Amino acid sequence: MPRLSDKSLLAIAAVVDVALYARGTPVAAKALAARHELPPRHLEPVLQSLVHAGVLKGVRGPRGGYELARERRRITVAEIVRVVEAEAGDALGNLPAIVRDVIQPAVGEAEHTFEAALDAVTVEDLCRSSAQREDRRAMPEGIDFTI
Repeated sequence: MPRLSDKSLLAIAAVVDVALYARGTPVAAKALAARHELPPRHLEPVLQSLVHAGVLKGVRGPRGGYELARERRRITVAEIVRVVEAEAGDALGNLPAIVRDVIQPAVGEAEHTFEAALDAVTVEDLCRSSAQREDRRAMPEGIDFTI
């Protein structure tokens, strides 16, 4: 079964967090890291990758932080994963012929199916799921994107 890397899961969580908490004001990396019990230096490279890819928007200044670069419904989980996994690079090097010629094509097909399924899940879907949880009901609805 395909498994997302911890870094990909963290990136998805960060984007959903920004979608939930950036209601007219940017989410500070420090606050985001605290909610996820991570050191800010661990999260910052992930956030910067998402800014460079146009998923998040970085806001500078004393009240700066991160906002969504687009509407929640226009950002898919697969897009977030592609950004993070592209950063990881291709560390496969010299593979045995059976891996290169037999295993990789089969796994690649499965990964393609998995990616298509992730393309169907948006940040909006995840925010709705979060809002249905009892502890999230107090979150204000309304603004999900600012220009």
